[in-house]
Amino acid sequence: MSEHYIFTSESVSEGHPDKVCDRVSDEIVDLYLAAEPEARVAAECLATTDFLAIAGETRGPESITPEKIEQVAREAVRSIGYDQEFFHWKDIEVAVRLHAQSGDIAMGVDAGADKDEGAGDQGIMFGYACRETDTYMPAALHYSHGILKALADDRHTGVLNKLGPDSKSQVSLEFVHGKPVRATSVVVSTQHTDDVSQSDVYDMVRPYIERVLPEGWVTKDTNLLINPTGRFVIGGPHGDAGLTGRKIIVDTYGGAAPHGGGAFSGKDPTKVDRSAAYASRYLAKNIVAAGLADRCTIQLSYAIGVSQPLSVYVNTHGTGRVDDEALSTLIREIMDLSPRGIRKHLGLNRPIYARTAAYGHFGREPEADGGFSWEKLDLVETLKNGLGAGAELKAAEAC
Repeated sequence: MSEHYIFTSESVSEGHPDKVCDRVSDEIVDLYLAAEPEARVAAECLATTDFLAIAGETRGPESITPEKIEQVAREAVRSIGYDQEFFHWKDIEVAVRLHAQSGDIAMGVDAGADKDEGAGDQGIMFGYACRETDTYMPAALHYSHGILKALADDRHTGVLNKLGPDSKSQVSLEFVHGKPVRATSVVVSTQHTDDVSQSDVYDMVRPYIERVLPEGWVTKDTNLLINPTGRFVIGGPHGDAGLTGRKIIVDTYGGAAPHGGGAFSGKDPTKVDRSAAYASRYLAKNIVAAGLADRCTIQLSYAIGVSQPLSVYVNTHGTGRVDDEALSTLIREIMDLSPRGIRKHLGLNRPIYARTAAYGHFGREPEADGGFSWEKLDLVETLKNGLGAGAELKAAEAC
């Protein structure tokens, strides 16, 4: 790693057109899982001016009708804050085109007398953790999310009633000896009402940047670019069409780590694109929290219809206090990495996904109802003990 560099990550708000689609897709997942924990869902969404299209495949109770799906979609759009001309939760046209899951896919996934439940698709999934923040997330992404979440919270309460739902952020941090020390630039673009000026928006947004970033990181040399086009009244799906699964780097590690081939939103947890990505983050985070490494990347790979992963790869980027191969062997021993094993270990067959659709799937607090269970640090002692007394001592010294 270079001793001195600048690294940048971006985030987008819940009102970004792509995130509107992610939210609707995940609300549909939750709707099905609340009714039937073993339901199958692959729901895609497109949003544009006055129109929302929902397509994909499902397997679940007949009580979930197109009318219920439309109702859930409208409520998601309303809760985000879209009551604007050309995209109003009450007036948009909603087209539902969901059909039954392919029998050819189902037969590969379903468990049988002679086989365990298989992966819902082939693919590669990555998990990552580091010590840049107390959430074990890359700092540039962590603060990009934080700025938009703080703005959204105050927009919902009415404190920022002149701002709209659509916004983006981008944070560039200077790193010295591998550690972030200051912000070199921060970009925030936020939708606003027609009756506020550019300087008004600047004055509204700047305090949130300074509040979210650590003290002293915004200096006289930090380049603050707030609504750099000068105007952002037309926004959301009326300003730019949205699609489910188009913000996969925002959803994960902000470019600081590799990403697998698939998006998360709209997929039930038999799809390893989602569940195995959560499992790999869970394992990487616990490895770093246990003091076994300062950075950790884990890759898992699967074949459709096959239960166990084809490969388990661990890379601690030269920061590991034990051998990467030993960690790869250990994580197979302490966690069943089959789709069924992951779902059981992390409790994923629950309606916990709509809340993941904005501000990142990782770096969040585990919740009492099982939300963000992959962020728990309950494997720390197991990892230390599994590597033996010598490794445990090294880990303790590192902490």
